[in-house]
Amino acid sequence: MTKVLVSDPIDQTGIDILSQVAQVDVRTGLPPDQLLSIIGDYDALMIRSGTQVTAELIAAAPRLRIIGRAGVGVDNVDVPAATRQGVLVVNSPEGNTIAAAEHALAMMLSLSRHVPQAHASTMAGGWDRKKYVGNELYKKKLGVVGLGKIGSHVARVAKALGMEVLAYDPFISTERAQMLQVRLMAVAPLFAEADYISLHLPRTPDTENLVNAELLGSMKPTARLVNCARGGIVDEVALAAALEAGTIAGAALDVYANEPLKPDSPLLAVRDRLILTPHLGASTEEAQENVAVDVAEQIRDVLLGLPARSAVNIPGMTPEVMERLKPHLQLAETLGLLLSQMAGGSVQELEVRLQGEFANHPSQPLVVAALKGLLSSALGDRINYVNASLEAKGRGLHVLEVKDDSSRDFAGGSLQLTSRGSQGSHTVTGAVFADGDLRITTIDEFPVNVAPSRHMLFTRHRDMPGIIGHLGSLLGEHNVNIASMQVGRRIVRGDAVMVLSLDDPIPPSLLASIGKINGIQEAHPVTL
Repeated sequence: MTKVLVSDPIDQTGIDILSQVAQVDVRTGLPPDQLLSIIGDYDALMIRSGTQVTAELIAAAPRLRIIGRAGVGVDNVDVPAATRQGVLVVNSPEGNTIAAAEHALAMMLSLSRHVPQAHASTMAGGWDRKKYVGNELYKKKLGVVGLGKIGSHVARVAKALGMEVLAYDPFISTERAQMLQVRLMAVAPLFAEADYISLHLPRTPDTENLVNAELLGSMKPTARLVNCARGGIVDEVALAAALEAGTIAGAALDVYANEPLKPDSPLLAVRDRLILTPHLGASTEEAQENVAVDVAEQIRDVLLGLPARSAVNIPGMTPEVMERLKPHLQLAETLGLLLSQMAGGSVQELEVRLQGEFANHPSQPLVVAALKGLLSSALGDRINYVNASLEAKGRGLHVLEVKDDSSRDFAGGSLQLTSRGSQGSHTVTGAVFADGDLRITTIDEFPVNVAPSRHMLFTRHRDMPGIIGHLGSLLGEHNVNIASMQVGRRIVRGDAVMVLSLDDPIPPSLLASIGKINGIQEAHPVTL
């Protein structure tokens, strides 16, 4: 008999759906060793954030076909281990959209009208109407940082409240922005112009402490900041200092770098201008039911032999196909991630060109892998092989797929990605060499032969004496070690590209100095 284990508290509606097709055992709060001893009897596992689904647990479950996470994040699931074992991992990426958006709006209104402070004062016997004079949202400028599903909903409601909406999202097209009636702009001018700022970004290396002292200092003294997205995006020490100094008028946070907040958090010392809630963004009865129903329906469908709609790992592919395409998918994702960091602005079109033998492979997984890489720098863990196409479509990103089996540049063929957007176009090409080794073979049509590495630097420059030595000396002065370096050019003393593999990341101050070297036209640090 088909059996499903529910190891975290789940809304009863979800359990009822699972009961249509399987025996459902609800056993919450199990110690890891006890869970390990029984998991081998189950075909499906439904969890929330409490259960840690490790590689060891997955290995002990030969019958397991699907893991369902009733929520968005899958940090507690070893997704690669599940994929290797052919276990589908699904989540509910949209179940809490309305709840999170409404909480952000509630925070904005509470900040504007001093609701928590006025409530506490009245409960204490006060009646100080003058002290709690507030501000209207009407005709104010709201800066939405991140226009995914939640950010877009916040923008729509804000427009209905009569606000002017500014927005930053490097993967939103001009057409999509016009549809949402928002004005796209870069982060720095958005922070300087907005009266309210609402963050809707994942936490990635690029967004960690994005809102720092410098950015806070650029805001209007009357401006207010709301973060109901992810902890760690805001520098909490800098925010506390800015609130105490009156640099900004207020802030409201629902998420924190460390949860729960530690007693020595600087935020707890701020008595005015700040509203804190304990990560309540998804905590509505409706959201809890939505995620339970969404994931339970997917588990039911998979157990019936139907596809899942929100798989986190690659859906609809046998382990044999996944193994055969593994290096090709890795190449597509790597080139997409590289391209996103070279684009320097919004990408409105992606061309995926499969050349030579690449044209004989199934194209859709390669296109999706390229999109996943392209969108990863902006969306982090929220992007996966299933939702990459939907996220691209939602952002108005046009995708062109071209097959050219006549190309014979490499024995195994090659993959070429071209981005077109606000900062022009960029092209990268790569190939899979013997034993699955990946190579970057062209950058903007300049020939190179470079293995991808964790930290890299790509420059566009004039081919002239001294430029390589100047750059090398500058990196050395900043203790950045060069692992390898290669130059690609088409003509002597013309335009060229330089590709450096580095042992250390490029700090922003160093990047600014690199840009000032005579002859360097562009410099793009890349993290893969």
